[in-house]
Amino acid sequence: MMARPVKHSLTLQGHRTSVSLEEEFWQAFRKIAQDQDMPLNALAAQIDAGREDDTGLASAIRLFVLKHYQDQIGG
Repeated sequence: MMARPVKHSLTLQGHRTSVSLEEEFWQAFRKIAQDQDMPLNALAAQIDAGREDDTGLASAIRLFVLKHYQDQIGG
């Protein structure tokens, strides 16, 4: 069972913002950034730039992580 969301600060295009994700999502998000040889803030900025206006950043990150692993298993 997942724990409560944990808030972390990110810097997107020079601006600090806080994002709350469950620790499992933070771990997966960090692993993806590491595997792509990309700083976490840069990956977050990329996700932020591509998200719909009505989608929060935390939700966009969760969906990104989910899609990443679905793509790996052919889902």
